[in-house]
Amino acid sequence: MKISVRNLEPTKVKLTITVEPEEFNPFLDQARKEIGKQVNIPGFRKGHVPGKIIDQRIGFAAVAGEAVNNGVPELYSQALDEKKIRPMAQPEIDVQEVPSSAKDETKLKFVATVERRPDIELPELEGLTIDVAKPEVTDEDVAKRLETLRQRFGTLVGVDRPASKGDFANIDLTAEIDGETVESQEGVSYELGSNTMLDGLDEALDGLSAGEETTFEGTLEAGEHEGQKAQVKVKVNTVKAEELPELNDDFAQDASEFDTLDELKADIRKQIEQDSEARQATEARDAFLAKLAEGVEIPVPAGVKADAVTEHLKSLTADPEKATDEQKAQAEEAAEKELKDQILLDTLAEKLDVKVSQSDVFNFLASIAQQYGMDPNAFINAIVKNGQLGSAVAEVGRSKGLLAGMRAVSFTSAGEPLDLSKFLGDDEAAEDAAENESVEAASAAAAVADELAADKAAEAPAENAE
Repeated sequence: MKISVRNLEPTKVKLTITVEPEEFNPFLDQARKEIGKQVNIPGFRKGHVPGKIIDQRIGFAAVAGEAVNNGVPELYSQALDEKKIRPMAQPEIDVQEVPSSAKDETKLKFVATVERRPDIELPELEGLTIDVAKPEVTDEDVAKRLETLRQRFGTLVGVDRPASKGDFANIDLTAEIDGETVESQEGVSYELGSNTMLDGLDEALDGLSAGEETTFEGTLEAGEHEGQKAQVKVKVNTVKAEELPELNDDFAQDASEFDTLDELKADIRKQIEQDSEARQATEARDAFLAKLAEGVEIPVPAGVKADAVTEHLKSLTADPEKATDEQKAQAEEAAEKELKDQILLDTLAEKLDVKVSQSDVFNFLASIAQQYGMDPNAFINAIVKNGQLGSAVAEVGRSKGLLAGMRAVSFTSAGEPLDLSKFLGDDEAAEDAAENESVEAASAAAAVADELAADKAAEAPAENAE
């Protein structure tokens, strides 16, 4: 197989692949066998029709077409491996030449254009030290956490006065555009000052008492008329203020298992310290990635980025076509960072020769299934059917590469060594996990295989009936 590579961009290549007859012939033979299983030719049993007869009766063009469909993906994959090209998207395939008969010496030739992972040089990890800010737990932090807990035990009490920031108003809303009602809601509870609904609503409600109403102009933030200006009429039905319990030992007994407020505060401080450790580990991860990227130019494939921006916009707005400039900028920034981190971690995993085992992938998918309350085997089965297993393998590889990379460097905080082993684990534990993978992985794989087999068996009667 002859492969020529032309770099179109730092992140895009065109491969011209010419396949020798002896490399393409096995795909032709397999195509003849598959076609022979599906056709009835007098004098021959299904699946036992000679290849020459298939060529004569069915036509070599049909055989070659089947062989190309089955062979090109495999040959393309071989070309990628040989040239060490790591694709980040599906290729555009253009089949240019195909033999017209069994005796035709024309070689299969096709062109694949694909966006690829750029080649970048990462710094050596050995001897690398990264400093991470030391978290501090203050009395103010404890007071804020205690106040949040206190608010959970607060009660709303009706008041006979105008609404102000922090009050809860029960309101009716009606939005009109050009005199036509486009949206209305009744009995909505809203906290003044939260700014969680329409722009201008907080200002409109401030100073209104129960039974009063007003009209203001606001921009609709959802629905068919998202982004359009509307005249919004708001009526206040009731005004309630939040009453919070007094901070004392009685509150501590009601809100926790502790007898005194001091004991509750001590426990809250301990929780904040534990949270701070987790945040510090996250900051260490971000600092590690930043160190890897320091001075490294990471070009991002334009097509892959465009798809990622679209996905991010879907999480920001119901209609990406009507996204604001701010939303577009936010989506683009998030997509670019996400892709650059992926490129960094994929390159790191390759540099460290990270291996992804079968149990790594199944455990990863099972943990996701558990988060969503799904049956792990059914979830894994769906991933396999939808062709998403490769993405799961890549994600696991990135995660393992990140952990291995962070274990390979030293972290400090305020001039002292920072121990992150609680979050990173250790190499010996990772090796033990890899050695003990077989039983659990085999069980999960068997369950998936059984479900796939059951699905195929269920489909078979319908195919036979047809």
